[in-house]
Amino acid sequence: MLVSKYCCRYLAFIFVSSTGTLLFLSDYMGIHSIEIKNYRSIAQSGEILIKPLNVLIGENGAGKSNFIGFFKFLNQLYERRLQLYINQNGRAENILYFGKKGSDILAGRLIFDNEWKNEYHFRMIPDQSDNLIFSEEWSNLTPPGKATRNRYKISNGGNLESEIRNDKTYRTNHLRGFFESFKVFHFHDTSFSSKMKQPSSAGDYAAFYDDGRNLAAFLYRLQEVSPSHFKLVERVVQSIAPYFDRFYLQPDEINPSQIFLRWQEKGWDQLFSAHSLSDGTLRMICLATLLLQPNLPSVIIIDEPELGLHPFAIQKLASLIKSASERAQIIISTQSVGLVNQFSADDVIVVDRRNGQSVFTRQSDANLETWLQEYSLGELWEKNVLKGRPQ
Repeated sequence: MLVSKYCCRYLAFIFVSSTGTLLFLSDYMGIHSIEIKNYRSIAQSGEILIKPLNVLIGENGAGKSNFIGFFKFLNQLYERRLQLYINQNGRAENILYFGKKGSDILAGRLIFDNEWKNEYHFRMIPDQSDNLIFSEEWSNLTPPGKATRNRYKISNGGNLESEIRNDKTYRTNHLRGFFESFKVFHFHDTSFSSKMKQPSSAGDYAAFYDDGRNLAAFLYRLQEVSPSHFKLVERVVQSIAPYFDRFYLQPDEINPSQIFLRWQEKGWDQLFSAHSLSDGTLRMICLATLLLQPNLPSVIIIDEPELGLHPFAIQKLASLIKSASERAQIIISTQSVGLVNQFSADDVIVVDRRNGQSVFTRQSDANLETWLQEYSLGELWEKNVLKGRPQ
């Protein structure tokens, strides 16, 4: 039996063993580190420390998107849709580092930061059909005060899909919330046919989707169930779009199964639709909704959240990201010098392309102390002091 209690970013787990002994895991902090081997441009990442806030910067093609994409790979692995993901992304030849001639395995390792030092490992190999199949999938558990690891085989190998989701042991149960949250949020499509501008199913509000397609329904849920969080979203929008007064969110009068994102402008009674919002305002609504919801995902991953935002809105966005990192782990990639300026060097991971592979270097306030007395972090990036110069 598993009982869990969620409190901000900390988790407490109580397990009942087969002997009836209570096992208590406290102060669970999330992901401690990740290692990636032979995924796209990442030949061997080494151990990358994952902090509450992680900002990836680097030039185009360095490998930021591949690092971000690996979390989506893990999510599809967990959801048992990995072979579909592999087929849709060029099969093994396009996913392995320099293809099958350059790599014979794809591997990953996640270490979770708690007193039990939980770990998840997998290895995959290409088969004759250019699929990737599991050769190994296991977890390690080091009890408090012990030096040796207790290794547990999740599957015997030869599987096309992971067995994490089907494994009911206590050591894999705690992985579920993390793997479910490994989704990459991007709100880039603001075209006329954008899913964010279309009506939502009025009851589709259990979780906010990674492309924002249920924005209206999810905001309606916040309005009805978490009005204080809903008001925070409205205030953020009002601060970056002074003409915006409030949302008008009700199931459609003619078709109550649908709900539209409607809003009012200050001084007017007329209702406007999402098509009347600027691209930057619509993206900021999505970002504020994601980051201000009462129950945050364990990990929030956002690809270039600054796209199309006004410099003032970027400052607001940075504040939202920092606040959310107190309750969840945040991983973002960015090309914005202005956004980088809002964070500390300790938050930043520089991604470089060296000798044909992606290299990850976490920065440090202490190491850059002298430089930061005269320059901002963004200026150091532009001057290539941090490497990974923006383009």
